Amino acid sequence: MAATVFYLDDIPEPGAVAVLDGPEGRHAATVRRIRVGEPITLSDGRGVLAESEVVAAQRDRLDLKVLNKTVAQPVSPRVTVVQALPKSDRSELAVELMTEAGVDTIVPWQAARCVANWEGKAGKAVDKWRAAARSAARQSRRAYIPEVADLHRTRDLLELVRKAKAEGAIVAALHESGRGRFTELPFAQAPEVVLIVGPEGGLDEAELTDLAAAGADVVLLGPTVLRTSTAGAVALGALGALTRRW
Repeated sequence: MAATVFYLDDIPEPGAVAVLDGPEGRHAATVRRIRVGEPITLSDGRGVLAESEVVAAQRDRLDLKVLNKTVAQPVSPRVTVVQALPKSDRSELAVELMTEAGVDTIVPWQAARCVANWEGKAGKAVDKWRAAARSAARQSRRAYIPEVADLHRTRDLLELVRKAKAEGAIVAALHESGRGRFTELPFAQAPEVVLIVGPEGGLDEAELTDLAAAGADVVLLGPTVLRTSTAGAVALGALGALTRRW
């Protein structure tokens, strides 16, 4: 069985002892009940991985001897998912699924038809998404924790789309009105992919018009209508098969 992954900002060189404390240490020592002699994989969440062994355990911390260090190469193309805010009971689920499916960056978007409204509480809501991404990255043993951007309004999204297109990215707005198919886009040659997932009520006509004008391809993801909380993960799975990401 592969060693459990925990995150530590600064991982010492092989032979040194790393201290895992704070929330990660409490989770490892109290919730997971990891004991002396057990293996743990440490990561800084930015690509560094280190195999280690527990040499001391307390209630809220572990001391670990670092055995080796490597750097995991990032996958290509990089994928950003612009996620319209789901309903509150499915909000963090969307982040968890996308993280497990390999997303690199998540951009929360206050779309016109979102039932959820983050006005006045965006900071706290983004922090919850970042915590969900970190937890899901640990669960899926990722060397890279996805970045979660600050809340975007539509004007911010259009700027993001124009910039991404200028840098050679493929931008795909997933919508049932798309005339083209997701699988027909040339993802394998793109340095970056931006996926735009609308809310449960769908993208409105003005958003579709503005996104297309900014350079986005409006495409049909598949034969069924998906919930906003699952569409991003499904698209990431398809990209894994269509590119070198998997």
